[in-house]
Amino acid sequence: MFKIDHLGIAVKSLVSARSFYEKLGLAASEEEIVEAEQVRLVMVPVGESRLELLEPTSETSAIARFIGKRGEGLHHICLRVPDLRAVVSKLKQDGVRLVSDEIRTGAGGHQYVFVHPSSSGGVLLELVQDGGHTQAGGQFRVFWLCSFCSARERPWGRNTAAPARATVPR
Repeated sequence: MFKIDHLGIAVKSLVSARSFYEKLGLAASEEEIVEAEQVRLVMVPVGESRLELLEPTSETSAIARFIGKRGEGLHHICLRVPDLRAVVSKLKQDGVRLVSDEIRTGAGGHQYVFVHPSSSGGVLLELVQDGGHTQAGGQFRVFWLCSFCSARERPWGRNTAAPARATVPR
């Protein structure tokens, strides 16, 4: 089943953006720097999805270029899919334009691909392989995956509110 994994939001200041969402009562993950993507990020769980707040660490990063052209705001929508290879194969058969023809392996070993906005109604769409669920230490854990972060675990269940000031274990 397809689900919204996260919404990627490009921001100039991660500190300011994080502060806003915390004022709403939402808990953000610990800050993480992903050198390969030249971003600093936090994840903010919201219901069964998340907000991915992305601050560029370089003026040449994709996020910096996006902010330079369009300003801060929604950068991409990410769908979690059960079988990424099958979805990509079907999209290619149907002539859908991808940002890259290759499924890429990102931080944490997850796989992802971006659909070009020209094929998806002007929206940059990221597709990620469903990370699955495991039972660890008697506690239900959900693995979250995205293109700008390493594999993440959320030790509280998908349908459970996050503890205040939650951190995401590494």
